Amino acid sequence: MSELLTRSIQDYLKHIYELTEHGQLASTNDLARALQVKPASVTGMIQKLASDKPALVAYQKHQGVTLTATGKMAALEVIRHHRLLETWLVQTLGYTWDEVHEEAERLEHVISEEFEARIAAALGNPTRDPHGELIPSEDLTMPADESTPLASLRPNQAASIQRVDAQDPDLLRYLESLGLTPGVEIEVTAYSEFDHNLTVKVGRKSNVLGLSITSKIFVENGK
Repeated sequence: MSELLTRSIQDYLKHIYELTEHGQLASTNDLARALQVKPASVTGMIQKLASDKPALVAYQKHQGVTLTATGKMAALEVIRHHRLLETWLVQTLGYTWDEVHEEAERLEHVISEEFEARIAAALGNPTRDPHGELIPSEDLTMPADESTPLASLRPNQAASIQRVDAQDPDLLRYLESLGLTPGVEIEVTAYSEFDHNLTVKVGRKSNVLGLSITSKIFVENGK
C-alpha cells in the first residue's frame, strides 16, 4: 500500500504510529515537532487523511489523532522498510549504526515489496535492526516489546540491553564508546535520588548516566 502514498503521507503515518503505539493520542503539536512543520500544516494534513476513503486516521478536534486499521498497516509497512534497510546497510555495506538513519529515511519510500522481500531473505529475516528496534513481520504485525527503560532499574539489578531509542548520531557514537549497545549485559551499582543518575557497570568499567540517556536505553531480564 505504501507505494500508493506520497512520501509526506508516509512520514505522517509513521510518526503518528510512533506517538500512539502505547495507546495514547497524538496531538497536533506533537506531530508538528516530530515532522518539523507548522501546527496549521499538520491540521490540514490530518483532516485530509481522516476524510480519505478508506480513512487513514481518526481525528477529533482538540483531542488528537490515532491511526485507523488501514493507516496502521501502511505505517508498519514503512517502518518495516526503514528497519530492514538500516540492518542491510550495516550488515552488507559496512555502515555504522550512527550513519544509517538518514539513508534509510530516503530509501524507505522508494523500495518495492519485491526488494523488501529480497533484503529480508538475504539477511535471514531479522527481528531487530542495528539499534535493537523490533522489525514488523512480513504480515505487518509488530512483535511484543517486553523491554523497560534502563532508568527504572536500581542498584544490584542486572539486565541485557535490548534496544536504543535514539537517532542522534553523536549520542549513538557516545553510547558505543561506553559499550552501551544492544546485547550487552549491564549492572546498576548506584542510584542518586536527587538527580536520578545511575551508575552502570559494563564489564569492568562503570559510568554515571543521566536520565536523558537512561530513558533512551531499554533492557530486559532485570533481577
